[in-house]
Amino acid sequence: MKTWTLPRRRALALASSALAAPMVAAGVARANTDWPNRPVKYIVVFPAGGPTDTLSRIVCQQLSEMTGQQFIIENKAGSGGNVGTDAIAKAPPDGYTIGLYTIASQAIAPTLYAKLPFDPAKDFTGLAMLWSVPNLLMTRLDLPAKTVPELIALARDNPGKLSFASSGAGTSPHLSGELFKQLAKVNILHVPYKGSAPAHQDILAGQVDMMFDNIPGPLALMRAGKVRGLGVTSAKRHPSVPELPALGELLPGFDITSWGGICGPAGLPPAMVEKLSDLSRRALEADAVKKAFDQQGATAIWMNPADTAAFRLSEEKRLAPVIRASGAKVE
Repeated sequence: MKTWTLPRRRALALASSALAAPMVAAGVARANTDWPNRPVKYIVVFPAGGPTDTLSRIVCQQLSEMTGQQFIIENKAGSGGNVGTDAIAKAPPDGYTIGLYTIASQAIAPTLYAKLPFDPAKDFTGLAMLWSVPNLLMTRLDLPAKTVPELIALARDNPGKLSFASSGAGTSPHLSGELFKQLAKVNILHVPYKGSAPAHQDILAGQVDMMFDNIPGPLALMRAGKVRGLGVTSAKRHPSVPELPALGELLPGFDITSWGGICGPAGLPPAMVEKLSDLSRRALEADAVKKAFDQQGATAIWMNPADTAAFRLSEEKRLAPVIRASGAKVE
């Protein structure tokens, strides 16, 4: 019988490859189970100082304490959160670059923007939902309107002359303003900013008349007597400001609630997804986080990855008609 043999060099190469494969696989598995063994970058898609930045820092501080590794905030703002969201989508799926999963980029942008550099349905791994917060409607102190009906009357008497600020085109504060215009039948100029913090400066300076914003930021300004709060955008009154009406009480059908969570790029290993999801749940259960969220007017709403993805899709479908009816579009 004739036998065939491989050249010695090729045989050695194949043998080395065969030995290396299990070692590589073991290394990947070990990296998954050992995660995190170095600092993790957490991209916040809005500027420092805004409500989502504040809430993200609360969660990241807890995650750092739980894992012994730093969760380092990187603020990457622009285009209503889309710049930072795109950076998350294009990050390596190794668990060391994750970030904010927000209503703006994940549920509003698909309808509002003519073109996005990412696909919310395909380019992300939704890891967990973390919080929900209504927006608060505030005005500059010297605006001659102390209630929502008075504000509506003022806007109707001065069509196109009043302005409302938001943290950016495509954010939930922007959508809140557009819905307010629809239901109140008023013409108010939208002034988008690159995040909440610079918008706050302009409403304090009297450069804009009113603003919708996630409740943590306006809450602090209102408590300090620097702005006037008129109402909240959720379906019901909020426990942090029970004296303020829900806008739905005055404008039936008004219900815009902002939310945030954690996501990573598509393709994260299942074991890492499970670990990140569980860590997020445990972080929300920590007393320090509960206390901080309560002070910020935020409600913890943890969801697992499957429910997170389903919720994002349901929100996109719910908000699409509101966006289309407003006529707002970003090219």
